[in-house]
Amino acid sequence: MDTAGKVIKCKAAVLWGPRQPFKIEEIEVAPPKAHEVRIKIVATGICRSDDHVLEGLMKDKKYPVILGHEGAGIVESIGDGVTNVKPGKSQKMRVGLQPIKHQNLSPRKIDYLNLSGIVKLTGLMSDNTSRFTCKGQVIYNHINTSTFTEYTVVDESSVVKIHDDAPLEKVCLIGCGFSTGYGSAVNLAKVEPGSTCAVFGLGGIGLSVIIGCKIAGASRIIAIDVNSKKFEKAKELGATECVNPKDYENPIHEVIMNMTDGGVHYSFECIGNTDIMVSALLSSHLSCGTTVIVGVSPSLSTISFTPRLLLTGRTLKGGLFGGFKSKESVPQLVSDLMAEKFKVDGLLSHKLLFTEINKGFELLHKGESIRTVLTF
Repeated sequence: MDTAGKVIKCKAAVLWGPRQPFKIEEIEVAPPKAHEVRIKIVATGICRSDDHVLEGLMKDKKYPVILGHEGAGIVESIGDGVTNVKPGKSQKMRVGLQPIKHQNLSPRKIDYLNLSGIVKLTGLMSDNTSRFTCKGQVIYNHINTSTFTEYTVVDESSVVKIHDDAPLEKVCLIGCGFSTGYGSAVNLAKVEPGSTCAVFGLGGIGLSVIIGCKIAGASRIIAIDVNSKKFEKAKELGATECVNPKDYENPIHEVIMNMTDGGVHYSFECIGNTDIMVSALLSSHLSCGTTVIVGVSPSLSTISFTPRLLLTGRTLKGGLFGGFKSKESVPQLVSDLMAEKFKVDGLLSHKLLFTEINKGFELLHKGESIRTVLTF
């Protein structure tokens, strides 16, 4: 059946308000407008940042909304002017971080966030309208992706062509979790061979950081989490030691400093907890340590520490999507995955049907999942 140019009715997991369960609803998905792409989702991962919206921690977020931003699928139709993809081919969904020129920036500066919707959470497309409706009501999108639905419409900047034979249930993780963690190690921190690393938080992103640190040649990778059940997987993926802060009376940064003769070369906060961000900074060596903030914190969170922590030579930095430029990097990451230069199988702890989305978030809340992938 040719659906191009027509409204599609399909199922979607709609979040009608914070701290409410997702409801599987029939929605209408409008055809793509100019420079937009409509995609049939095949697989999508559940990310902790989606849970922030579910829990009402992103105060400027609009409801009702269709969440999800880590997905892969097949192009159903394209709007006028789209040249980078064609209907019927496997595509990788990801947050739109490809650089574009911004009118308020000098020619030498690049705005990575304008199209992604990360800075301005309008929940609308570039023309300030939505492509989703349900029961006559407008449904907002999530950072211009929205993958918890059978069909979605995105800006062409949020789609990249991948290999036709790519396993979509695995490569959807490259849309956020794996790339964010792996890239934080190899691109943002630039971990060097023989260095020491501390990774705070052993969810999908933290474990991906461990993979990146190992590939970069780190000699010691200390994995830190309050859930000791995660340690076996961390060691399987490359951690050399595992530490549970609950097992020590001293603050965790003192424990790490004692283990490493003054602190690690690189530390990574992969949770989104501002207190742990400070702990990660304190765990890095005072004269040469680099700390990377990877986790997404609630929108009203603030961080506080004495500037003297940086004055001695420490570096504190952050970045989205692991410093990768999606259009350029995602196809290569998928090719590297298919060539087995790295594996993501260890990150995929659960696979559920799309209609079981509430169970997926329950597993996340209980600390029983690493990454849950929903299939359609």
